[in-house]
Amino acid sequence: MILNGKTVIVTGGSAGVGAAAARMFAEAGANLMLVARDKKNLEAIAEELREKTRVEIFAMDVADPDACVDLFKKAQLEFGRVDVLVNNAGFHKRGNVEDVSAADLGKIIDVNLKAPVMLSRIALPYLRDAGGGAIINVGSLAGRTPIPGSAGYAASKAGLRSFTYALGVELADANIKLAVVSPGPIDTGFIMEDIDATSDLTFSQPLSTADEVAQAILDLCGNKVTEQSMPRISGLLTMLMYLFPWIGPKMRPILERKGAKVKARIKAERKRHESDSPDH
Repeated sequence: MILNGKTVIVTGGSAGVGAAAARMFAEAGANLMLVARDKKNLEAIAEELREKTRVEIFAMDVADPDACVDLFKKAQLEFGRVDVLVNNAGFHKRGNVEDVSAADLGKIIDVNLKAPVMLSRIALPYLRDAGGGAIINVGSLAGRTPIPGSAGYAASKAGLRSFTYALGVELADANIKLAVVSPGPIDTGFIMEDIDATSDLTFSQPLSTADEVAQAILDLCGNKVTEQSMPRISGLLTMLMYLFPWIGPKMRPILERKGAKVKARIKAERKRHESDSPDH
């Protein structure tokens, strides 16, 4: 897809993968509607990118149905069209189900699954009016294999993955691309600011960067791939665990030991970096 002059909506667009994707879409010449809850952070990334392209912001809770409708009305009003929706906003409260409140479990589903479903539905007439486009959902390898302490999150991402495939079949003749990027752990605050609560199993897999995931999002807008798992080796591993469920319990102790070592190394490196900082 040629993105120059097209309009892209990015939820969770103020930090991490969303901000990285916004920068890449801006480089490609796309108009941007950036969405997040924190208006101050949105204004900061918008100011950075306005030298390269047109950028508008919309501070909202993606789980609010009325706000979702208003988002697309504003995008249409500002840019005259909507071509791409990137459902990137995410929420996670780590811990065993019994240790996480029912409200937080509900919020995981609301933000990670309910919101993308609503936004995708609202997007469809706008994408049709534009002559086609793309909906790219940011999933997770957690949606492809059980992750301790992430049952609700895994359920939300598994549901998002299934929704992507099912809606893609419904829209097969509509010139609207449906795709999901399913990354493993990403080196952003989403994990690193909650490293102690993140499972050792998660750190057994190679870390991707926000830029690597953002590049996959851009690529999925125009290629014929439905799902991009990353890193590729981790995608193959989760596929094996899905096809042969007996593999998971046998491999999990090995992977958890490996992940614990990686986590300890990362924490030690961060502590050393903090102690070397001029502020200390």
